[in-house]
Amino acid sequence: MDAGKQTMKIQEFERYFNKLYMPLCMYALRMVEDVDMADDLVQEAFVKTWESIDGGVEIGNFKAWMYRCVRNGCAAYLRSRNEYVDIAGIVQANDDAIDTSERDALIWQAVNALPEKCREIFLMSKRDGMSNDEIAEELNLSVKTVKNQLTKAFARMRDALSDGHRPFFLPFL
Repeated sequence: MDAGKQTMKIQEFERYFNKLYMPLCMYALRMVEDVDMADDLVQEAFVKTWESIDGGVEIGNFKAWMYRCVRNGCAAYLRSRNEYVDIAGIVQANDDAIDTSERDALIWQAVNALPEKCREIFLMSKRDGMSNDEIAEELNLSVKTVKNQLTKAFARMRDALSDGHRPFFLPFL
């Protein structure tokens, strides 16, 4: 393969990586229920895919290929942990699963973009289920400050996640 073609493939691969990495992690996380393992499995899928491409394999639908690779990696991982894994119980890489993974990735990107204290309060409230009083006590803040930070978090999340007029919800929180 000539260097010009290789460079283009590397750039295209990097674009796919940047676009699909987080959604694939969210997809894997629903299957393996371990953040670090989901991350490892997605990285491994990208490495194997790059090796296949470098070996001359042409991939028609890269996104579908990656979701299938991650699904297969998750299934293999789950089989290695248990004597029997019902493959039918593994999340299929269908449009709904892909849409959900992409939505979850956007939500986490929006959460990660919040200012540090705002993000901490938001996660304590929504992820951990703590009341405003509990958060205020734990962080040594007034309840009013907690409420203000949550209002700010929701406004920023709404702005980051709204595309047109569609409302959003936070399914994992």
